[in-house]
Amino acid sequence: MIRGDISRNTLLALINKACTFPHLAETHAQLIRNGYHHDLATVTKLTQKLFDVGAAHHARALFFSVPKPDIFLFNVVIKGFSFFPNASSVSLYTHLRKNTSLSPDNFTYAFAVAASPDDKLGMCLHTHAVIDGFDSNLFVASALVDLYCKFSRVGYARKVFDKMLERDTVLWNTMITGLVRNCCYDDSVQVFRDMVAQGVQLDSTTVATVLPAVAEMEEGKVGMGIQCLALKLGFHFDDYVLTGLISVFSKCGDVDTAKLLFGMIKKPDLVSYNAMISGFSCNGETESGVKLFRELLVSGERVSSSTMVGLIPVSSPFGHLHLACCIHGFCVKLGIILHPSLSTALTTIYSRLNEIDLARRLFDESSEKTVAAWNAMISGYTQNGLTETAIALFQEMMATEFIPNPVTITSILSACAQLGALSFGKWVHQLIRSKNLEPNIYVLTALIDMYAKCGNILEAWQLFDSMSEKNTVTWNTMIFGYGLHGYGHEALQLFNEMLELGFQPSSVTFLSILYACSHSGLVREGDEIFNAMVNKYRIVPLAEHYACMVDILGRAGQLEKALEFIRRMPVEPGPAVWGTLLGACMIHKDTKIARMASERLFELDPGSVGYYVLLSNIYSVERNFPKAASVREVVKKRKLSKTPGCTLIEVNGSPHVFVSGDRSHSQTVAIYAKLEKLTSKMREMGYKSETVTALHDVEEEEKELMFNVHSEKLAIAFGLITTEPGTEIRIIKNLRVCLDCHTATKFISKITERVIVVRDANRFHHFKDGSCSCGDYW
Repeated sequence: MIRGDISRNTLLALINKACTFPHLAETHAQLIRNGYHHDLATVTKLTQKLFDVGAAHHARALFFSVPKPDIFLFNVVIKGFSFFPNASSVSLYTHLRKNTSLSPDNFTYAFAVAASPDDKLGMCLHTHAVIDGFDSNLFVASALVDLYCKFSRVGYARKVFDKMLERDTVLWNTMITGLVRNCCYDDSVQVFRDMVAQGVQLDSTTVATVLPAVAEMEEGKVGMGIQCLALKLGFHFDDYVLTGLISVFSKCGDVDTAKLLFGMIKKPDLVSYNAMISGFSCNGETESGVKLFRELLVSGERVSSSTMVGLIPVSSPFGHLHLACCIHGFCVKLGIILHPSLSTALTTIYSRLNEIDLARRLFDESSEKTVAAWNAMISGYTQNGLTETAIALFQEMMATEFIPNPVTITSILSACAQLGALSFGKWVHQLIRSKNLEPNIYVLTALIDMYAKCGNILEAWQLFDSMSEKNTVTWNTMIFGYGLHGYGHEALQLFNEMLELGFQPSSVTFLSILYACSHSGLVREGDEIFNAMVNKYRIVPLAEHYACMVDILGRAGQLEKALEFIRRMPVEPGPAVWGTLLGACMIHKDTKIARMASERLFELDPGSVGYYVLLSNIYSVERNFPKAASVREVVKKRKLSKTPGCTLIEVNGSPHVFVSGDRSHSQTVAIYAKLEKLTSKMREMGYKSETVTALHDVEEEEKELMFNVHSEKLAIAFGLITTEPGTEIRIIKNLRVCLDCHTATKFISKITERVIVVRDANRFHHFKDGSCSCGDYW
């Protein structure tokens, strides 16, 4: 072959110096003119450089102009295609196998795996790598771990990682990064610990990679340990490490240390600014965050969507609606409002500020919805009590290509728990099994909560008992579940077991166990636990803890002690405490203390009609009807409206809601006929309507009719005519079940030989053979 005057080395030097496509095109012409257009070394270097300047189309044309490319050129093009969405690395890999005599090497597999557009193709490539004996190659293994983590196949990634007899720093870093990316924070920290224990050489990337997991776990001590290790190894002052430490200390509430670390960065980049701004926001120092954001703008640095996400005060949203709207407007102006993470953060803060319509509008406008965006909207509906809408949106999500993750599942299980949608909750449980989400501790804890709040405490316990790993939240959930069902002794046993196993009880733990004590008459135990919380564990009681103690004493009839407890409180008692005392007065018919409690309540919370109703009922029980009427008159004058009672029952997966006196149901005639038949049998057995709290100026016969059509009775009658004999009936009442309905349900359970489970605003009642699990103590 005749060559021109320019040597190969000169051409290679020209290719290396070229930094634009025109320069490379000119060099390509020189290459052809001098007869090097089939020289593999020169063509390979030019192809690589064309990819570097974004000229993928020309790189492809150059590649296919070579009659016999070698494996190195194939690898360069496979890798180059991976950076361009319209080019297919996997197709070129297939061409290599089918149309050439070349054999893929470890680089071929690593580049092809890294470019795989989905996990299925990745698995095929993995299979080929195993057949060709490259599955134990470090380069290929790192690519496989990264691929599986990218598509949330963490289990497969761990299998590849664990199978490797030899692991380098890059493979360890890839595994840690993948676990962090999939929110497996505990696992990522454990892998980091294993890496240190095995004496593997760490680099600054290792430390910077694991720190976000530590931040999310809010493990300050672990963060300090890693900081000491970084100091020892000499990369503590690496900007990425310092930025990671800023996030750790910020998430752990030590914003002063975070500020100190930020000051150590000589020239903070945008990522460092973002970490510090986010640190201020998550610690409620919104003004400091806004101030630093202004400094960033003045510096001329162009802010990113991550900057704006960090500025949004998601963790302390109240009082910041105006700021949220300003950020929203600023992002519209910058043209980044539709960035997935940003629109998701704004959706979250709008939801938390009860601006659910604004949240939904932003969600609907987002053209690129992510799983996080769906999660934010579903969670927003759940938090605002719009559980049916949350479930409907979840079903809509399931019809798309998106796969729910553990956050989605926990949100929808919370909605099921609120609504009492046991059938749908069971369907979600099946989904969890099919998606292999069950080992996740948060998902299992949410399942326990759902089953407990939907009335199936046995299933909740079996799930809890089967868990190999539990955290404090898991224990709290099961303890609260027992309390909800009136199993105070079981809750106490579980609480003691939790302490014996070394778990640190939280404020919520004590609230859960005190709640359980209050619904089981465990006065002495409740008192001891409250004192231990204050004196031993140094936990400052919240209003809810004080209310629980008042409830414990009040339900047990110790109203004077309850009043004395309130007087000795170190903080001013609020509506929750006085309301609990008033409720106890209703149970024990104490009008003297009731008047005192109601006077305080009318001062503290004059708009709450429930307290007026309670006081009126207390007077009615004492047959002081003029006083009861005067209280009701106040309600009328102030135009206060009582929350209407309604009851939900689920039959064959479909919810049916009834209100008092409801005649809108398609089976109304059959429901009322069944109720009349039941009432007749109940009267024969000695049942008499508890009409004492009804209006005094209504005839006794009319009073009975008023109580006979309460929503829970209608729901039970509907359940009886639409389910097979012997089937358990479950209903949910939005208010506390009244005395008459409680008595009637005991009779109905005896007559029909059915188990009837009732969830009211306070607790669960399990009716069987004419008695209730609450022992008439509710």
